[in-house]
Amino acid sequence: MPVAVSIVVPVRNEADNVAPLISEIAAALDDRWAYEIIYVNDGSTDATGERLAEIMAQRSNLRQLRHAVSSGQSAAVRSGVRAARGAIVATLDGDGQNNPAFLPDLVAAIESGGGRVGLAAGQRVGRKDTGFKKLQSRIANAVRGTILRDGTRDTGCGLKAFPREVFLSMPYFDGLHRFLPALVRREGFAIAYVDVVDRPRHSGVSNYGFFDRLWIGILDLAGVWWLIRRKKPTPTVTEVPDVTEAPDVTGVPGATEVK
Repeated sequence: MPVAVSIVVPVRNEADNVAPLISEIAAALDDRWAYEIIYVNDGSTDATGERLAEIMAQRSNLRQLRHAVSSGQSAAVRSGVRAARGAIVATLDGDGQNNPAFLPDLVAAIESGGGRVGLAAGQRVGRKDTGFKKLQSRIANAVRGTILRDGTRDTGCGLKAFPREVFLSMPYFDGLHRFLPALVRREGFAIAYVDVVDRPRHSGVSNYGFFDRLWIGILDLAGVWWLIRRKKPTPTVTEVPDVTEAPDVTGVPGATEVK
């Protein structure tokens, strides 16, 4: 059966979180869609790759892509989307904080959108991060919302779903995954929001930190603002028939077919 939904999970050094999360994804999606799980191993130096290989021997719909060196979360998501076989792609973080039980709601929001919905975005409630991470997220979301006016209170949630072709049509840059709502709106699509319950990570520590993103994020924000300002209306396109083709006179009274 052709794959309908691709689940993309970017990971870096998450060996202990691999097996529990895959089991939860399967529990959420089995018997609902023909799906695949694509783990993008972003240059892990622990046993993440080995754990994935062990599970791949038992689960035919699990795939592993590997970056030779860590290239960041946006690059990992992009690699997974490009390799995806499903028309709908859903993403979630590999640390276990994103609950896969919400994946069906996100996928269903895209399916029921009739081509109008370009993104189903999870919005976290009851966040389990540290006070410092919550503060930085509130500040970042407030600044982003004021400048981009994307109507989204939480762009940092890894739980998202979108048509594969919509994602691939957008300009790629490092940090893209944090600006998807603004860029999807730029392309004229609607956004569906799904409240999701946050939870603590299973084990390990965060691999993508605040200071790694801070200054780059400011530059990205300016760049996305520029892209939105420079967007022109998408022209309406129709194909003009070739008038040089011989007319079809079959069935016209008094007409003679030329042979």
